[in-house]
Amino acid sequence: MSAPPIAAVVIGRNEGERLIRCLRSLQGQVQQLVYVDSGSSDGSAAAARDLGATVVNLDLSQRFTAARARNAGLAVLENGIEFVQFVDGDCEVDPDWIATAADFMQAHPKAAVACGRRRERFPEVSVYNRLCDAEWDTPVGEAKACGGDALMRVVAVYTAGGYREGLIAGEEPELCLRLRRAGWQIWRLEAEMTLHDAQILRFGQWWNRSRRAGHAFAEGAALHGAGVERHWVAETRRALLWGAALPVAIALAALAHPLLMLASLIYPAQVLRLSRRMGFERALFSVLGKFAEAAGALEFYWHRWRGSARGILEYK
Repeated sequence: MSAPPIAAVVIGRNEGERLIRCLRSLQGQVQQLVYVDSGSSDGSAAAARDLGATVVNLDLSQRFTAARARNAGLAVLENGIEFVQFVDGDCEVDPDWIATAADFMQAHPKAAVACGRRRERFPEVSVYNRLCDAEWDTPVGEAKACGGDALMRVVAVYTAGGYREGLIAGEEPELCLRLRRAGWQIWRLEAEMTLHDAQILRFGQWWNRSRRAGHAFAEGAALHGAGVERHWVAETRRALLWGAALPVAIALAALAHPLLMLASLIYPAQVLRLSRRMGFERALFSVLGKFAEAAGALEFYWHRWRGSARGILEYK
């Protein structure tokens, strides 16, 4: 089986040495290397050109989203490119990944997306980095969605209409949902894919990342929640229940009788319940994260009610 033409689209802003490491890891693995820059001030665009990448400078007069950046990279792919590897600029691609994923895709013509194991480069640096590493350890086999790093079949992405550019987060699961509706498959392979440098060292960074997830849940449910997949409906409801409705109900009950404040013990009880399945650390932050997710979901509803759109929610 002959090797298919493959490109890579890398997106980033001010990633510095991480971007250089990312682009170098792709050299020799792809026939076309594209870097989409969203307003870097650290010389990222020039460094990418020096490494042989086609550089696209995103028009920042329009609202920025990662989805817009990925579509901009798609738009400059050369004719004949069969697969495209999407990568975030803070990731390093495993030297065997693209060949492994491309072989799988060629052997499975209904596969539109293949992703592998994304690992955190420095999980020992912070609890938040460890949480990211655990989050990316998803089951092997046919899947519902991928993350930001994945090899995709170009014709499938084009016919699906590309990424939904208005989404500030959750753009990959939304695209995967449309691909699956069109009869395509999403696969998680048992193979090393990328090393990611999350650099989440402070609670505030983790909180904003969780807020962004809650916003994505609510927006995804608003877009596709009525479908048979019930896209992110359960995730949104859990966030709003544990992060908003229950705290308000407990506070109001405590106004009637202070002893009813004991109902708040449901939270440590939930941590202990989840600890049996995921360990104490992950369970604790899973419960804490519901407050941040609820904040993000409520923020989405607030902006939708006002007829406005929220800008990107960054955590680095």
